Amino acid sequence: MRWIVDGMNVIGTRPDGWWRDRHAAMVRLVGQLERWAASAGEEVTVVFEKPPSPPIRSSVIEVTHAPRPKPNSADDEIVRSIRADPDPQDIRIVTSDRLLADQARAAGAAVIAAEEFRNEIDPR
Repeated sequence: MRWIVDGMNVIGTRPDGWWRDRHAAMVRLVGQLERWAASAGEEVTVVFEKPPSPPIRSSVIEVTHAPRPKPNSADDEIVRSIRADPDPQDIRIVTSDRLLADQARAAGAAVIAAEEFRNEIDPR
């Protein structure tokens, strides 16, 4: 199973002050995804709207971003990835964005709500 995570959508599921330091929130999410992917044996890609600065690197998951930062650019990149995949039925998209979820399902992927996934990778 391949997972594509709408990064800022998952970060935004908890009002924990992430907006005061977006980069630190991105680093925390990548760390959580790395631990989860390693223990679950899953292939994970997290997509952000723009490149993290400084860059966030991982040897466990793929950290990527939209080609050009703009509103919904991560969503567009996720849909592009699904459509380019020869086996979209093997992809799970993590988001709570209704339009992205509808587009992902139409392209053949399954969708998991961002809050549900966040609770799995980072139980309270």
